[in-house]
Amino acid sequence: MSDRTFERFRRLRRTPALRALVAETRLFPRQLVYPIFVRDGQAVREPIRSMPGQERVSVDELVRDVERASELGIGGVLLFGLPIEKDSVGSGAWDEHGVVQRAVRAIREAGPDLVVAVDVCLCGYTDHGHCGVLRDGDVDNDETLPLLAQTAASLAAAGADIVAPSAMMDGQVIAIRSKLDEAGHGDVAIMAYAAKYASAFYGPFRDAADSTPRTGDRRGYQMDSSHVRQGLAEIAADLAEGADVVMVKPALAYLDVIRAARERFDAPLAAYSVSGEYAMLAAAAERGWLDHKATVLESLTAIVRAGADIVITYSALEAARWLR
Repeated sequence: MSDRTFERFRRLRRTPALRALVAETRLFPRQLVYPIFVRDGQAVREPIRSMPGQERVSVDELVRDVERASELGIGGVLLFGLPIEKDSVGSGAWDEHGVVQRAVRAIREAGPDLVVAVDVCLCGYTDHGHCGVLRDGDVDNDETLPLLAQTAASLAAAGADIVAPSAMMDGQVIAIRSKLDEAGHGDVAIMAYAAKYASAFYGPFRDAADSTPRTGDRRGYQMDSSHVRQGLAEIAADLAEGADVVMVKPALAYLDVIRAARERFDAPLAAYSVSGEYAMLAAAAERGWLDHKATVLESLTAIVRAGADIVITYSALEAARWLR
């Protein structure tokens, strides 16, 4: 039978080298951002039960992890803090001597070549576990904004390259941009958690960050999972307010949102492969039900194929080693 009677797609699938040569979607370590949970203490490496292979680390250990991430060619890290004390307004979030502020300064002193991004939210610092100030049981959006802005300015002063507001308060980006510019941090970028959904996949993170709400939930300010158009409207609003990078979170369950965002917006687009996505693959691999390397790389490739420029993933270190 002549080759001209049908397409021979298999010619370019015959060997790994051929498949790599013609790959439409390419995954590189520099696209990856590694989230790290930092806490007080010295020489602390505390395993996170619900996230096999992940740990809460002290600042000294964090610096070692960041240096290792830099050596692997990872693009950046995203820091989350666990304070010793919490209060009703989350005042530890903007403490000059807070654990994340100290971590950023330590990374800067060590000098590894990668981007340092920091989460900006109050949920890990409030005694009630919500992302802003509570009034009569509800989060007060407008009262929370200056506290988020103050937190961002504190982290920028410590040396962060990117501040990443995740509280899902309306107007948080413009409040933070205004405060950063006013405080002389006009060169610090904002990566907005723009389309952040109220997801069941966040469970392990809340265990890791000790940020589960004591009452109620966050569905009043995080997005409902049924929306795509609203997600695009949130992204457009954050870009109009001054965001430099926008994010879709979670990633795998929202690939359609990532694709829609990529088709509509030209700004750098991040996607957060969240704790539940990580935990599913890790747990299945531990039981021998899935090939860990193959499923992680396939998942990350899918996120980039959907349109993400940046992937925030707990598998960043492993993936970077595999991709070298």
